[in-house]
Amino acid sequence: MTTGTRIAIVTGGSRGLGRSTVLNLARRGVASIFTYHSNREEADKVVALAKAEGAEAIALQLDTADASAFAAFAESLKQALTTLGAERFDYLVNNAGTSHHNAIATTTAEELDGLYNVHFKGVFLLTQTLLPLMNDGGRIVNISSGLTRFSAPGSAAYASMKGAIEVLTRYLARELGERGIAANTVAPGAIATDFSGGMVRDNPEVNRMVASNTALGRAGEPEDIGPMIAALLSPENRWVNGQRIEVSGGMLL
Repeated sequence: MTTGTRIAIVTGGSRGLGRSTVLNLARRGVASIFTYHSNREEADKVVALAKAEGAEAIALQLDTADASAFAAFAESLKQALTTLGAERFDYLVNNAGTSHHNAIATTTAEELDGLYNVHFKGVFLLTQTLLPLMNDGGRIVNISSGLTRFSAPGSAAYASMKGAIEVLTRYLARELGERGIAANTVAPGAIATDFSGGMVRDNPEVNRMVASNTALGRAGEPEDIGPMIAALLSPENRWVNGQRIEVSGGMLL
């Protein structure tokens, strides 16, 4: 690999939107170091698919809810970067996440803590840990949700964490501007993946409901999101900064 190759870090890259992001970056010649939680087999498949697209990819295990593991992860990342002939990376995509459906009245403290650890604390502290390894002029994309704009019963806790991420992203853009690092939020609508137990993908009633509330008349697919993230990270979009960009096909307009 040449030292001029751009490198992205993508959390949760073995499935869904993260997988699509890694593969679409590969199509643009961007190498990826991506994390997976537990399914090494799926991670290895993504590595092979990325290489078939012409770019290197390395999978590293990480539980993004466990902030105590981040320092050790940074050391593993340094080794992976060396494998790619680099000392620093260019792009960070904070994508890893978990779903949650429960009413405000019945959400437990344990559920709230779990969401906080993955969706806010993990994103905040992992970004903080990795910033010294990021090139000046780099880019950060944090994944939010359409649920920060429209409300769905049972999604208050999850959406609130994503709302916090949108605020954090604006502050990242402000504080990292002196390094030339841009930060933006991508907020997908309802996407047909295995997220939430495959609810949008596998439940025909839910899929029809989403389609009927979307201007473009269907539920989203991972390939509606990954190419957009890859494009947002490209030099052509270098002047987009501190923004929340919803990618929902016009859901609940």
